Amino acid sequence: MRALLQDAADRIPAEPVAVAVDGTSATLLALGAEGQPLGPALLYDDARAVEQARFLAGIAPPGAAVHGPASSAAKLLWLRDQGRLRHAALVLHQAEWITGCLRGRFDRGDENNALKLGYDPAAGAWPGWWRDALGPFADLLPEIAASGNPLGTISATAARETGLHPGSLVVAGTTDGVAGFLATGVDRPGIGVTSLGSTLVLKQLSDQPLFDPDAGVYSHRVFGRWLAGGASNSGGAVLAAHFTPEEIRTLGARIDPYCASGLDYYPLNRPGERFPVSDPGLPPRLTPRPQDDALFLQGILEGIAGIEAAGYQRLRELGAPEITEVVSVGGGSVNPQWTAIRERILGVPVRQAVHEQAAHGAARLAWHGALANGP
Repeated sequence: MRALLQDAADRIPAEPVAVAVDGTSATLLALGAEGQPLGPALLYDDARAVEQARFLAGIAPPGAAVHGPASSAAKLLWLRDQGRLRHAALVLHQAEWITGCLRGRFDRGDENNALKLGYDPAAGAWPGWWRDALGPFADLLPEIAASGNPLGTISATAARETGLHPGSLVVAGTTDGVAGFLATGVDRPGIGVTSLGSTLVLKQLSDQPLFDPDAGVYSHRVFGRWLAGGASNSGGAVLAAHFTPEEIRTLGARIDPYCASGLDYYPLNRPGERFPVSDPGLPPRLTPRPQDDALFLQGILEGIAGIEAAGYQRLRELGAPEITEVVSVGGGSVNPQWTAIRERILGVPVRQAVHEQAAHGAARLAWHGALANGP
């Protein structure tokens, strides 16, 4: 990490004003008194904490983002139950730990990463039910700052080791999902952001927090508003199971996106859906398959677009404003036929984001912190 920052600092034409860190949500590690990791981090997709998730299901409110074995809260309970917190002074997510390395202090977390550790961003506090469940281990929970809030300047040691300017401001960071949203520049409700990667992910700003734990909908607080979203099991992975990228380009050129295929598909690679419906047994629907591969491809593209439309409708039912435009990110956003199909099915304009890298979003977050810190 130090070598990468040194290289980045050498390439920056001006002195950095501020630094913010993003990282995968729910990657957790236990730390000693000096901020040293006490073992490997439990990664974002680590789902070993099955028993702990069952315990949380019995005590946590439905709207809490702690449900499921991959949550940070379940991981914390697993570490406790395995006796791996005996020498711990704090638990942090990896973005928070790197932020601590830059500051030379490991006492603060950010509310976006802390969401899956049980933090209640609406109340601005760790809830009582969670502190009671943890008992003395509640002292391991960090103090939380709003993402984008200034935390102080980079330490002299970190500046020397990374090449970053010693006057650089360190800002409370975020998750990579939120950073990816911030990269698009979308800053008002009514504009949806769709990620067309291996899975289909929808995000939308709202003036109120939205929760549907059964369908994986929860909300982060960003710049005084709420960022709600959900993720379907459909998406680009289904396309990749049937077509190569070259086939998608070649066959796509034969598609008339303004004329419906007449096929009624729900594209999944295996049974089970998370959002916009929560049904672990929902079967894929990819029949009948026409002889024309271009028509089959069109049916899949229309099916994914239909799930996208249903997803935004679900967010609308939960309280989000009706969308007037969709900004697209991910590999599928560059497919012109798919974009036209989505515009037809969604009924709103669809455009590709100018920026979509999480690093760009983290830079926007750092700039927000610099502005908040004043001249």
